Amino acid sequence: MKIFFALFFATTLTVAAQTHEVPHKMQFAGMTLTIRDDARREIQKDVNALTQSPRHHNIKVERAKTYFPIIEKVFEEERVPDDFKYLVLQESALIADAVSVSNAVGFWQFKDFTALEMGLRVDKEIDERLNIVSSSRAAARYIKKNNFYFNNWLYALQAYQMGAGGVMKSVSGNQSGLKHMEITSSTYWYVKKFLAHKIAFEQDVKGKGQIQVLSYETRAKKQLSDIAQEVAVDANELKLYNKWAKTGVVPDDRTYTVVIPVVGEGSVNIPASAASTADSKAAESPKSNMGVAVATTKSGKIKINGIATIKANAGENPAGLATRAGVDLSDFLKWNDISISDRVEAERYYLLGKKRTRGSESYHKVTAGDNLWSISQQYGVQVKKLKKYNRLDSDRQLTPGTTIWLSSTKPKDSDKALATADIVQVDNTQSFSWTANPEQAQATVSLKPIVVDTPVAGASAASAVATSAIVTDPSQKAPKTTDSVETIQVLAVAVVPTVVDSAAATSIKVTPPAENRGEHVVKAGETVYGIAKQYGLGVMDIVTWNSLNLQEGIKPGQVLKLVESQPVEKAEPTVQKNIEIVHVVKSTDTLYSVARKYNVTIQELMEWNGKKDFTLAVGEKLTIKSR
Repeated sequence: MKIFFALFFATTLTVAAQTHEVPHKMQFAGMTLTIRDDARREIQKDVNALTQSPRHHNIKVERAKTYFPIIEKVFEEERVPDDFKYLVLQESALIADAVSVSNAVGFWQFKDFTALEMGLRVDKEIDERLNIVSSSRAAARYIKKNNFYFNNWLYALQAYQMGAGGVMKSVSGNQSGLKHMEITSSTYWYVKKFLAHKIAFEQDVKGKGQIQVLSYETRAKKQLSDIAQEVAVDANELKLYNKWAKTGVVPDDRTYTVVIPVVGEGSVNIPASAASTADSKAAESPKSNMGVAVATTKSGKIKINGIATIKANAGENPAGLATRAGVDLSDFLKWNDISISDRVEAERYYLLGKKRTRGSESYHKVTAGDNLWSISQQYGVQVKKLKKYNRLDSDRQLTPGTTIWLSSTKPKDSDKALATADIVQVDNTQSFSWTANPEQAQATVSLKPIVVDTPVAGASAASAVATSAIVTDPSQKAPKTTDSVETIQVLAVAVVPTVVDSAAATSIKVTPPAENRGEHVVKAGETVYGIAKQYGLGVMDIVTWNSLNLQEGIKPGQVLKLVESQPVEKAEPTVQKNIEIVHVVKSTDTLYSVARKYNVTIQELMEWNGKKDFTLAVGEKLTIKSR
């Protein structure tokens, strides 16, 4: 505690009194904002209020320098613009246990029910709203959820305070995808207040803080005092930075991140006993990371995907390995996606630079013991990119024999190809005819598009596509393009395995289904909100009718239903008295969509089914009761 107060109250202030003027133009989340004079005067008053006391301003600056590296990493992983980190200063001044008059709590000021909806644990023992890692991830997902409606980060910011519904009522016209907007006196006050915080702190929070925090991930049940002893930090300091563990105990129901404060250039010592008991990514993958992506330079040093490495010796810990490599400990931990509590495995190579977004190899075959971290280390590719390329959420989805793509997006359904299907291999010296016209083939084929699981070396993702073709009588009539929408969609991706001259196949044309009164084909830049306004429909009606995922959004070419698929039934069936319904969860279901379908509340669903969070598993059975 003495160190903490000495740094914040007894040191010389590092932020000198200076003016922070509101510019006429500024950047926010990839947008250019033009600030009119009337709004500039309002924002300047807030900026002056935030900076008038150098002492108090510096306290917030130091907190930002301490916590911003963690928030920046989370936002990068969640693909939320970095500028949103200034919102946490506006919401709580980075005070972990801040409580608002409306009973919103924590760094990002979540009310309990919203926190539960975002997957945070809130009860008598744990309140993840006070955990900087967990709450920042929840905030990022909440911001993305709001942006799903508008495709406009400024409105997503406004919706953080007033909700997406409130913004929809106040916004006129389609503001989707705008890159330039004006800020005037009529702009919502919360947005102008945010811009004041960005202006007041943006220049001052650069550089390292006097106190840095490192991440210690564990799924084991532990006392904070025991962790403090393991990493050789003051127990009271550790508890001060981890108020989310109300009883001082980290439970074992999920993985939690404990933040470890480190003063100045100090280091954290991890005893061997701590390394042996840590819940570490390295312990999960005992295999060597020497693979095809490894190269030896003329000097004899090993490189992985062009990144220098260091080989660990027996008995070393992350701090010792970073010291021997001559690099900063916090950088070393970031480069290797490990925490200070992770075990360092002897003879394993660890990276001495940032991982790449693409691998030097095209793919990797999963073997027993593999996980996303070990593959990431083996090829020097970011874990978040591996997840994106392969549409993965966790290691649980990895099974031996499947293919992990390292430098491009894995084609959909590539792991669902039928074992009995005839796979047409791609000859790189020739091209396929991608026409959907059956007359160009010698026989009509029953088309089932599949994807070769193991890509051909050097082939693009598109050229790895093949067909499962069942040859039928060529005299049969081919389906017409005027048939149902489903038939048209199949024909649009049909592949006729006819080899043609490569010079003739210069382009691939896929014609989307024709638009009609009951459907809408999504165009580039469109949002669900804009489409709903265009047809005079409710946003959530479109979401429900099309089983949309709020996190994934919509894509150009996607066909949206504008009417219920079964108009004879009610969109929101109610549950009759004294009747229980069992709903089997589908991949597109969320608690919100299920609650809306049966005209019940999310809270009721959670109570009826004994759920503690908002996660759903495919195939899970939910009981819906009468009220």
